[in-house]
Amino acid sequence: MKAPDPSERTSTSRASSGRERRSASISPWLTRPEGETTLEPLSSFIYNPRIVSLLPITIIGGGLAGCEAAIQAARRGVPVRLYEMRPHVPTPAHRTGGLAELVCSNSLRSDEPTTAPGLLKEELRRLGSAVISAADAARVPAGSALAVDREAFSRTLTEWISGEPGIEVIREEVRDVPRKGIVIVASGPLTSDALSDDLAAIFGRKNLAFYDAISPIVEAETLDTSRLFRASRYGKGEDYLNCPMTRDEYTAFYNALLSAEVVPERPFENIPYFEGCMPIEVMAARGVDTLRFGPMKPVGLVDPRTNRRPYAVVQLRPETRSAALYNIVGFQTKLAYPEQRRVFRMIPGLEKVEFARLGSLHRNTFICAPAILGETLQTRARGTLFLAGQITGVEGYVESAAMGWVAGVNAARLSLKEPLIVPPATTVIGSMVGHVTRSVPESFQPMNAAFGLLPSLLQPVSDREARRNALVARARADLAGWQAEAGALPTAPARTRERA
Repeated sequence: MKAPDPSERTSTSRASSGRERRSASISPWLTRPEGETTLEPLSSFIYNPRIVSLLPITIIGGGLAGCEAAIQAARRGVPVRLYEMRPHVPTPAHRTGGLAELVCSNSLRSDEPTTAPGLLKEELRRLGSAVISAADAARVPAGSALAVDREAFSRTLTEWISGEPGIEVIREEVRDVPRKGIVIVASGPLTSDALSDDLAAIFGRKNLAFYDAISPIVEAETLDTSRLFRASRYGKGEDYLNCPMTRDEYTAFYNALLSAEVVPERPFENIPYFEGCMPIEVMAARGVDTLRFGPMKPVGLVDPRTNRRPYAVVQLRPETRSAALYNIVGFQTKLAYPEQRRVFRMIPGLEKVEFARLGSLHRNTFICAPAILGETLQTRARGTLFLAGQITGVEGYVESAAMGWVAGVNAARLSLKEPLIVPPATTVIGSMVGHVTRSVPESFQPMNAAFGLLPSLLQPVSDREARRNALVARARADLAGWQAEAGALPTAPARTRERA
């Protein structure tokens, strides 16, 4: 169905929340000054009272991001209409009609605060995340990881949503984004064809992707730079780190690549392979020299240690301005994760490398967020339209929930005419916002939480463990300061209704 505009529904009102309306304070929304095309800080926007609505926020999608956004908005006294098409319109991956169903792993990755995923969870706990609270309640033993009982996790969030007085759950498919009112699109990686077509009409087909082809990203500090050289082809700069290979090294790598275990394609994915994003193992299967004439071609490069062109070269490209992370160029892959670690550590200089992200190729609807979103997760073309979750270009359950938190809080604050907020870039949640809004659009790909996305320390620390501890301490301090400045967080749950 086409979702009705919020003005057409009045069954959920501010009065039903039982909360007093807050006084309006000056703040965005936010229209861009005429002629302005580049993203500017929040202060450069102009407040436009004509498009601020006190009607319910419409949220499309009952996954982790949509649930987080709905609860955050409702707890701030703003009514919410949460649309979820399941179970009436199933997806190929989901098995139930429950909200926040985990369709892949039941692990939310590490819970150690000295890791980026663990620190992100800690930040979300401090920010009152419903998703992390539900995960903690449904936790199962998994060492240092936060793993959950899938059914208990989904059931808990479904019950909380159904018990929140300001949320109406509507079990209908939304085929078009409402053109009026405040809307959050959190439809996830399996966004329906109809809604995808409407998003393409809004943002442009070129800014919407349906599959991701991701190369691994490695941590710069774990590279053996004594085996690498810095150069671009034909002497045009020094932007790349190059891993030269001899014939024997290449042959061993090639054979390992061909024999490595591949993740089987899920029935609903039906991924087409294009020349520009073909898995490296598929290219290798075409012939022993295919990679040497493709992503591993040595043309235009001279190893300064030998003054000769290498037999083959793997190139690493900086992923961040600080060059804390490097992308293995052209190495999009469907190899199983353990196999990626084994095979790619055969590359000279990568023998002891740590991976910030492993490669993948799978069905994933997401936008080119740096071209579309501002740092409040509002779309630049329309300030009452927010995006949240994996559709913004984050990867992972917790990262999706984090984007839901930001979008839900800001949508509520927009409705209440309060200043919109942006988490500090020095926090993990802030770094994820930075990734989706300030990356280079032409090379944008989904990313999960990683310390390499955080700004460098003002005082460099050489020891890896000490540096991570310093990043954690800075993130904690900056989050606490920001929370105090942004105001107290709301507290918890309550009761609602669901419309079949």
